[in-house]
Formats: sequence, structure tokens, C-alpha cells
Amino acid sequence: MNMNNQNKQLIQDILIIILSITFAIFAIKNGLFHKIILSMGDLRWLGIIFAGIFFTSFFTTALSIAILASFAENTPLPILVLFGGIGAMIGDYIIFTFIKDRVSKDFEYLLSFSKPNRFSAIFKTRIFKFFMPLLGAIIIASPLPDEIGVAMLGISKIKDKFFLVISFLANGIGILIIGLIVQTILR
Repeated sequence: MNMNNQNKQLIQDILIIILSITFAIFAIKNGLFHKIILSMGDLRWLGIIFAGIFFTSFFTTALSIAILASFAENTPLPILVLFGGIGAMIGDYIIFTFIKDRVSKDFEYLLSFSKPNRFSAIFKTRIFKFFMPLLGAIIIASPLPDEIGVAMLGISKIKDKFFLVISFLANGIGILIIGLIVQTILR
């Protein structure tokens, strides 16, 4: 990809993020999410799962946070964390299945160009194998894009079942923090 295409893609990505944030703010100010949530009735848990799925993407995180915050207004935190965490785990796993092998291969390819063998040896050490998943989990729990944390877990060649547990727990913590903030503000 040449520099002009990269610049265009970057501008498009930034515009999508700005539109997502703008729509989230508009929807919150106009009570759109609150109306949708009230209309869901007994299917509220399904809405929380979908909000969790969108919690994982760089482009939809702001919108998802706004929706999860609306759910947090009148949903018990354990339910919000459980269903939101399940949704986020599903979203992360979709990303993980697409990028885990690809990112590892890309990374190994890039390492093949470096002259010092020490650099590539770093990625085979025990400390790297321990800290890469830990750092990936911290990024997934944070408001940073999950794609970065998922890529780190993919590079570390973590097994799918461990990835699912890490994703659920990390996203659950992030969603819990959102819920706690909203419920604290509303008191």
C-alpha cells in the first residue's frame, strides 16, 4: 500500500470514529438509547450482548460504551457484566480467529529482516510469553481498541480456551468499571 492510500485509509478511519462518537453523544442527549432499552423488555440481555460485541472494535467502542452506560442505569451490575462480557468475548473471538495466525506470520516475517538474532530471541523467552498475554489482557480491559490486545494474544500463540477466558474477564472488568461510574454518577 502506498503512502497516499495509507493516508486516505487513515482519514477514513478517523472519520468513522468521529461519526461514531458524534452519534453516541447525539443518541445520549436525545435519550435514544434509553427509549430503545425500555422497549426491549425481557430481551434486554440480548441488547447487552450486542452492545458487548461492539465494545471490542475500535470503530464502535464509543457507541457501545454509551449503550452499556444506558443499560447500567437500571440493570444490575452482575447481569451487565455477565452478558456484556459474553458479547465482548464473542466480538474478540471473531477478531482473534481472523488475525491470530496472520499477525503471527506477519510478525515473524518482519523479524526475518532484522540482523541481530537477539531481537527475535526476545520473543521466545518465558518472560515475553508471560507478559504478552498479560499486557494484551490489560489492553482489552482498557478503553483502548481490543484489536491491539487481541493481536498481542495472537502473537503469544495463546490457546483458544485461554483466550476466551482472558477476553471475558478483561472485558467484564472494563464493563464493570463503566457500570460503576454510571451508577456512582446517578446516585
